[in-house]
Amino acid sequence: MASLDIDEVRACFPSLESGYIYADNAGGSQTAQGVIDRIVDYLTNTNVQLGADYFVSVLSTKRVDEGPFAIAELFNAASIDEVVFGPSSTMMLENIARALENDIQPGDEFIITYEHEANNGPWKRLAERRNAVVKYWQPTPVSAENPYSVAYKVEELLQLVSSRTRLAAITACSNILGSLVPVEEAVKALRQRAKEQGARKVEVCVDCVAHAPHRKMDVQQWDVDYCVFSLYKVYGAHNAAVYVRPAAMQTSLTSLAHNFLKVDDKPYKLQPGGPGYELVYGATAIVPYLKSLTPEDDLVASFNAIADHEQNLLAPLLGFLTDARQVDRGVRIVGTSEINLSRVPTVSFVVVGQNAIKSKDIVGAFDKKGGIGIRYGHFYAYSLIDNLRPKLDVNDGVVRISLVHYNTVEEVEKIVNVLREVLA
Repeated sequence: MASLDIDEVRACFPSLESGYIYADNAGGSQTAQGVIDRIVDYLTNTNVQLGADYFVSVLSTKRVDEGPFAIAELFNAASIDEVVFGPSSTMMLENIARALENDIQPGDEFIITYEHEANNGPWKRLAERRNAVVKYWQPTPVSAENPYSVAYKVEELLQLVSSRTRLAAITACSNILGSLVPVEEAVKALRQRAKEQGARKVEVCVDCVAHAPHRKMDVQQWDVDYCVFSLYKVYGAHNAAVYVRPAAMQTSLTSLAHNFLKVDDKPYKLQPGGPGYELVYGATAIVPYLKSLTPEDDLVASFNAIADHEQNLLAPLLGFLTDARQVDRGVRIVGTSEINLSRVPTVSFVVVGQNAIKSKDIVGAFDKKGGIGIRYGHFYAYSLIDNLRPKLDVNDGVVRISLVHYNTVEEVEKIVNVLREVLA
């Protein structure tokens, strides 16, 4: 398997030239030069309204039309008609929930997680409007020694399925725990259990925001109906994209577009207004960048190389935080501690016990030193933090260090050195 040339990778990100260590990547990645170039090019040379007959508008339309092809490849969607652009994953999921409203019956059941509120709030509000029922797939501890070692277990998801199950809104990767959910296995088991229970119609919505920077998405293999991710966390600009299965587009969703537009089977059905044109064109540079990472010029090969490199980042960080001296000090990983491909290098922890340290103060020590960006809080996974036991201060939350493939082992060593000082 090809490995990453980390110097070539970093050369694609102008912001990295400063030497600043970006370790808050789960909140947003740095932007690849190719994306920046296309946005500037669009705004400089083709910033006009789409759909006119004059030359610049024709070129502008052509450029924006290229966007769905790139995102369809990232999703492994079958058609560009399954791809919708929007300003954020939160907004896209709210739009889906609004469009789904007429297809929800009183008593229908939604299964949601304790993850980011983007894939929770829209369904809770929809349930309230339509008198549906919300059930929670809760993460549970995997280690008796660490009550915060929580993970999502498929067998516990299946216990929630009934004849009234209508929707399951799950995550592919936790933005707090860093653990990957086996989406294909979970969806297959869920659909089988729903069939056995006699559920009339079950749709699955997957949040891939924390997954997409680290692993390849495959909506066809996963057999899901909706899937969303944020391009600004996958080396692009501030916009998002959602996959919608054609059957769901045509039969489950009511159009949010202007009433005179005939878009029942088109992405515009979920776009009450056009997407940011320059951002859509900028997105066309993401796939070429990712493919350039390996000689195979292939997304699968590139994501395999990314995953392999990220294990090298994960090892020294988790190795330090789970060392017996740090455990005795009160350090507890929030999530699992295994260093393997079941997780990405998003690492959250707290310091508890007699010599507890507030998460805010740990991050403050980094800020005082300068040169490294990490963060603390609940990161909009409010329910997850609020339901951990022993209880944590939800506003202080966890310390989160989140890395991606352009980070280096040397950067991780610098982070560990600061942690060693703070925890001494």
